[in-house]
Amino acid sequence: MLFLQQRTSMFADYFFTTTDRFLRYVQIDTQSDPHGTGFPSTEKQKNLSRLIITELQAMGVRDAFLDDFGYVYAGIPRNTPKDVPVICFCAHVDTSPDCPGAGVIPLIHQNYQGQAIVLPDDQSQVITTKDHPYLLQKIGEDIITASGTTLLGADDKAGIAVIMDMANFFCSHPDIKHGPIKILFTPDEEIGRGVDKLDLKKLGADFAYTLDAGPRGSLEDETFSADAVAITIHGISSHPGSAKGKMQNALKIGAELIAALPNTSLSPETTEGREGFIHPVHMAGIPEKLTIEFIIRDFSTNKLREYELLLHQIMENVLLRYPGARADFEVKEQYRNMKEVLDKYPHVSEYAKEAIRRAGIKPLLTSARGGTDGSRLSFMGLPCPNIFTGEMAFHGKHEYVSVQDMHKSVETIVHLACLWEERSGVESANLAGSPGT
Repeated sequence: MLFLQQRTSMFADYFFTTTDRFLRYVQIDTQSDPHGTGFPSTEKQKNLSRLIITELQAMGVRDAFLDDFGYVYAGIPRNTPKDVPVICFCAHVDTSPDCPGAGVIPLIHQNYQGQAIVLPDDQSQVITTKDHPYLLQKIGEDIITASGTTLLGADDKAGIAVIMDMANFFCSHPDIKHGPIKILFTPDEEIGRGVDKLDLKKLGADFAYTLDAGPRGSLEDETFSADAVAITIHGISSHPGSAKGKMQNALKIGAELIAALPNTSLSPETTEGREGFIHPVHMAGIPEKLTIEFIIRDFSTNKLREYELLLHQIMENVLLRYPGARADFEVKEQYRNMKEVLDKYPHVSEYAKEAIRRAGIKPLLTSARGGTDGSRLSFMGLPCPNIFTGEMAFHGKHEYVSVQDMHKSVETIVHLACLWEERSGVESANLAGSPGT
């Protein structure tokens, strides 16, 4: 207990900057575009990245820079004589294209007491404890929401604010020992391209942690594995006035295919826990040609093939009724379950759990029904679990975050950086053979 009190006292006189930063960041529109052809998919993401660079340089982080692809790289040098592995903290600047993201007006609901939160710019948008039971744990805390017409952007600007406050803490407390720390902010995570152009050599890290998880204390060391499937249906076009016996309408074929999907299982709206799904996310075309895009998800990579075979069979069965039509079936790997890599480096997650404890929280080991940049980073040679920020109800107008959760996230990653320094040498056998050491 004494050790915990000594550790927590590091923050006794610290003025957290997280909230002020977060309120600035969410007002900058950074939505990514899945159909954008450039990288990043939208240039406006760099507007936030440029502000981040300015703030890092003002703290004294001299090597912060923004590259042409929209990545922010920065580093805080070690202040210890120990040889400590290089750890990186990562978050993404883009927000989801699933909900309006321009013109965000953040609102702080101080000393929340469990009441329904009516969002003023669209009073049909009401955040309740029934729909969002985590709020019952937030009584007495300060809750930030948007105003009702947009998402908030806590996913993942809460993560950015937390990492920036961590950097501010270490820059203002040079006496607290830590190893070399790298900071990475990525674009286009929400559309699955977050590390497509990342230069790992430029980053120079051995291990990493994304800040992109929800409830206080949660640590995600497992994600879905994911593929994308595109089905392109080639129909037969004809003038509608003389189409009898000739037209094979790709739009109708596509509608039948969607209707033939399982409706009581294997969909996001009917699954939870460790259950996977087949999910149509986009459809566009004309009677002659239609493309339907799907995402395929499961914690078991092997099951992706099973779901894809099922989807292919559904497609073939529908086409039997349209002998003149044909279809292309294309599968693209997106990311894989990070646990397949992290299990080889158990100390990476163990250190995170210990850091959460040092922040006075019980660790909550969870599995993400989705993916993070850490999923792909892990398979690129940078083991990377995901740490909480308090961001909740992602990708919608009910998105919210607790100020106090963000503060605890800052404490956690400060403790985590210190822990890597403390354990250097002590855990040398575990670190032997790890990437970059």
